[in-house]
Amino acid sequence: MSSDNKTQTRRKFVGWGLATAAVVSAVNFFKPAPPKKQTVKMLTQDGKLVEIDMAALPPQKKKATNQDVKNWIKR
Repeated sequence: MSSDNKTQTRRKFVGWGLATAAVVSAVNFFKPAPPKKQTVKMLTQDGKLVEIDMAALPPQKKKATNQDVKNWIKR
């Protein structure tokens, strides 16, 4: 092989490598981000603040009565 042919082959190899790297980078850049989990902060019975995933909560919400709140608090 002549040195001119080696240079052209090396240039093609480097060019294809750069093109492949650019395509992989573009695919990773435009890939959608995973959705954030929606959390709710709640108090436990012993007074600790915790975050709960909204998917773990029941779909129907029931308003707590005053009597429920009084019974729920530890004395």
